[in-house]
Amino acid sequence: MPSFKIDTSTAVVFVATAPTPKLVSKQTGEVAIDRETGAQLMTVGLLISDEGEGNLYQVTVPSTGVEATLTPGTAVSVIGLKARDWENTFNGQTRHGISFRAVAITAGV
Repeated sequence: MPSFKIDTSTAVVFVATAPTPKLVSKQTGEVAIDRETGAQLMTVGLLISDEGEGNLYQVTVPSTGVEATLTPGTAVSVIGLKARDWENTFNGQTRHGISFRAVAITAGV
């Protein structure tokens, strides 16, 4: 499926939730791995405010692109943010949504 670039150049972006490992399975605790680099994937909650509107996004980032200093409230820059729509069927129920992925999230603006 195609992905779409998201321009955050005019937005104010803060960490809402600290980076945590992205899990493939909550039951086994298996951590997701980036297919291209082999790096662990992390999930970071970001509050992105632009043009008078603020939204919370869960963004997936390779662990190599996440600084250890990212804590809630930290102003950040997001590098290479993209959105991709997804759909899957599990136990006869179809679910769909939008996933967000970035190359890196760095402290400071």
